[in-house]
Amino acid sequence: MALTWSSTLDTIDWHELAALYRAAPLGNKTAEGLKTAFSHSMFRALAYDDGVLVGAGRMLADGIDCAYLCDVAVLPSHQGTGLGRQIVSRLVEAARGHRKIILYSVPGKEPFYRKLGFRRMTTAMAIFDDQAAALARGYLEDR
Repeated sequence: MALTWSSTLDTIDWHELAALYRAAPLGNKTAEGLKTAFSHSMFRALAYDDGVLVGAGRMLADGIDCAYLCDVAVLPSHQGTGLGRQIVSRLVEAARGHRKIILYSVPGKEPFYRKLGFRRMTTAMAIFDDQAAALARGYLEDR
């Protein structure tokens, strides 16, 4: 697999990116919403296989203290190939120098991130727009 990498927004087909997120599956994110999210992200990693977008990820960052890894998505046809690891590694390297890099993962994917050096935070908390759904999907504890 000979991948082509990009971090620029100039050539992204936002509908193709939305389809990638649905297939990964990381939810039903609109092309417009992804354009906003990626445009406001300091770092991006986009992987193409023969011109087809097969993986993507982004990182919000303030430039010195905190970076937040989010939205790492890989097409099912390319999952298990190490592509997710490459996306995370590229983004973590781009954020070197920040005092902390944080993320939250899809429940059950924690072992993947643990292998990449991430550790569970004991004080992490969140407010979701749909708290009940987040609780049902395993993102929140009920205590």
